[in-house]
Amino acid sequence: MANHWWWRPGWRHGRTFYTWHFTFQNATDIHRLAAEYRHALSDVPGLDLVPDRWLHLTMQGLGFVDEVPEKDVQAIIESASARLRKVPAFSLALHRPEITPEAIRWEAAPGNPPAMVRNEIRAAIAEVWPTVPETADGFAPHVSIAYSSAEGPAAPVAQALKRVNPEPASVTLDSVELIILNRDNRMYEWEKCARISLG
Repeated sequence: MANHWWWRPGWRHGRTFYTWHFTFQNATDIHRLAAEYRHALSDVPGLDLVPDRWLHLTMQGLGFVDEVPEKDVQAIIESASARLRKVPAFSLALHRPEITPEAIRWEAAPGNPPAMVRNEIRAAIAEVWPTVPETADGFAPHVSIAYSSAEGPAAPVAQALKRVNPEPASVTLDSVELIILNRDNRMYEWEKCARISLG
């Protein structure tokens, strides 16, 4: 395992970032699954467990708040709203999380619907800016249940995960949010900027 919380380029304490996420505030079945895994992982050192309110599926970054003009944000929101009216709500399932060097996370299935939403958001950004941040390729929709905060072996994590075998969880996603994100407290925390309905 490796420490997830190193300061990536541009980030510093107190700086915030516009990004599009699916969030899970009212997803009770996801919360049930998350609670089982948080319990299983609670005794493993070097992990920051994600509470229900901060569970998320990262979609598409926009930029640091101090670098993005407000008029551009509003134009992108308007374009995304128009585009996402044509994209129907969809269901996702989460089951057994996987271990990565910096996080324990579920791969969301199926992956095509969130990828479609991301493509429409990227198209909306392209209507306002000549260059869309981040790459189009390599998107892997996932939801993290824990972040690693220290270097160390992955074996204790794997052993903890094997001790539980809960039922899969599902959620219907009918909106996506533009949020203002910070990572000051070894957690991704945010305030909502805009919520856009699907369909």
